[in-house]
Amino acid sequence: MPLFELLLTALDTLRANKVRAVLTTLGVIIGVLSVILLVSLGEGARSYLGDTFAGLGSNILQVQPGRRETKGFGGPALGTVYKITREDEQILARRSTATDGVSGVVTGGGTVRYLNRRRDTLVLGVSSRFTEIRQMNVEQGRFLSDEDIESRRRFVVLGRTVLSELFGEENPLGKVIKVADGEFRVIGLMEHKGQTLGFDLDDIVFIPVTTAMDLFAMEGLSHILLRARDKVSVDPAIEEVTDILRRRHNDQVDFTIISQDDMLSTVNGIMNTFSLVLIAIASISLVVGGIGIANIMLVSVRERTREIGVRRAVGAKKRHVLLQFLLESIVISLLGGLIGLGLGALIIMVGRLLLPGLPVRLSFDIVLIAVGFSGLVGVLSGVVPAQRAASLDPVEALRYE
Repeated sequence: MPLFELLLTALDTLRANKVRAVLTTLGVIIGVLSVILLVSLGEGARSYLGDTFAGLGSNILQVQPGRRETKGFGGPALGTVYKITREDEQILARRSTATDGVSGVVTGGGTVRYLNRRRDTLVLGVSSRFTEIRQMNVEQGRFLSDEDIESRRRFVVLGRTVLSELFGEENPLGKVIKVADGEFRVIGLMEHKGQTLGFDLDDIVFIPVTTAMDLFAMEGLSHILLRARDKVSVDPAIEEVTDILRRRHNDQVDFTIISQDDMLSTVNGIMNTFSLVLIAIASISLVVGGIGIANIMLVSVRERTREIGVRRAVGAKKRHVLLQFLLESIVISLLGGLIGLGLGALIIMVGRLLLPGLPVRLSFDIVLIAVGFSGLVGVLSGVVPAQRAASLDPVEALRYE
């Protein structure tokens, strides 16, 4: 019996039992829909994070105090005795040829006050090249200059959120505000940047790195930010910076250099694990759906025992019977998979229309995963019923009532 004819027979059987077919495919529909949505969400989040890191600069390096073998987010262990100094920053700025931007950074938190208004915000002590490295621009006034840094001037540049909270519509340029109980004069306003990775880039104030060290009583920098000349120069820049700092630190590598790729790799590792967990959870529905298909197919074999006997009596071979029931199982499962895929695509499309920023993406790989999973479920669910049908004795099957 040709394969196409067997397929038509399987479809006729499903049409003859529409309600049963719908209920049988329901488990597969739910399972595939869950896989589609969860994997799409994971892939969309991965793509969003990749684009975000690219926007921050793929050639950015951070030199942090203390030696750590692992890479990724965060700083060295608390209580480290190692320091990255202002002199380290200046040496790197003078001697490094693989980088074209260096800025020391001091990170602190503090209350910013103007008259009777206040806001708790992030205070960053930075050097003059910080905005170039981080691709940030001043909208009004100016940013901190090298002279401001060297003279330890008490100047401050405000982010848009801080500006709105403290001044509203009032022009803040030239006004004196308090930053962590120190008086600072406003010389610039940053352009709007919005949120990145859940962090508000507008809720920051910038002061000279040297002034920040005095304000927070710090002997060293929180870290040094560098920009390699281009993406290709990242590895040479890491080697060069390591060599320069090792010579300064008595041939000791008591610092850690982290690239954007290191942080992105860490994020991807987390996302991979998260995606696998989501797929495993969603696959439970597919397993339940597969069990449902196997159960219905076993019932179908019992109901159609006499039909099987007639087919065998008129010349059908065991493999024809086996293929017929296996194809029925695969068709049921694939049908559920395609319906689940269609529903998933529809939900994703509507979600992106209602929430344009939603990090969900339906890719061709996800479609293949959905179809492949549903086909595999059909095969596994149909093997036992198909073998049982093919192994029936024709004579006994004809006698079955």
